[in-house]
Amino acid sequence: MVDSLFSMLQRAQVGWADVVDILIAAIAIYELLKLMRGTRAVQMGIGVALIIGVFYLSEWWHLDTVNWLIRNIAGYVVFAAIVVFQSEIRRTLAHLGRARFFRYLTRTESNDEIVEELVAAATKLASTRTGAIIAVERDIGLRNYIEGGVPLDATLTSDLLLSVFQPRSPLHDGAIIVQGDRVAAAACFLPLSVNPAISKDFGTRHRAAIGLTEDVDAVTIVVSEETGRISVALDGQIEVGLDADRLRARLRTLVPLRKAVPERTSAESID
Repeated sequence: MVDSLFSMLQRAQVGWADVVDILIAAIAIYELLKLMRGTRAVQMGIGVALIIGVFYLSEWWHLDTVNWLIRNIAGYVVFAAIVVFQSEIRRTLAHLGRARFFRYLTRTESNDEIVEELVAAATKLASTRTGAIIAVERDIGLRNYIEGGVPLDATLTSDLLLSVFQPRSPLHDGAIIVQGDRVAAAACFLPLSVNPAISKDFGTRHRAAIGLTEDVDAVTIVVSEETGRISVALDGQIEVGLDADRLRARLRTLVPLRKAVPERTSAESID
């Protein structure tokens, strides 16, 4: 079978380099379509396809004015797309960096102690319907978001998380960011997702959790103050209604075992 395939390629004057080239292009297009699904890029793609169709129709029907107009604005469309879709571009580049090959090179183990503290805090907050959002750093750093919050550099414990998210706490607004086994900062503001496919039932807290995971590879845990449901967001997708066992199983595959590199500013360490 291999010999027949090789002879067929020789007759068609197609080399193995051409086959590899086609495979790489096909995989790249497939991954790009997966990333575009459910984003504003879908509408943009439809618009671009429509413009291309009008361009060829204008050449066919000799619509010189329309043809001239499209030719002159085509160069500006590229720059406009970069500005409008900068978040999607960042997400694509981050997705490439999280490919399986690179994950193998930076492979880490799950840390049960960290997971148990997170699960204990999330379930307690859910039982009292106390809203919370916890972002766990993975391979891509969250320094920009840490600098916008209140630095803590404290040991990660469920008691600390519960204290921060109490309604009367001055730090309960915003997110907590966890680096390894340390709480790096609290009251951090996260970017809101603008994905039109997100359910209208999700409020600001859930949109912020999704928005962060669209830009970086962090995993975010959200507790709804309206329903008390626990959710986990990753790669721009959110899983809602997790109980303690499902949350624990999910985090064991996502939370890395890595000591934090403290993001110190002017605050002292808190243990």
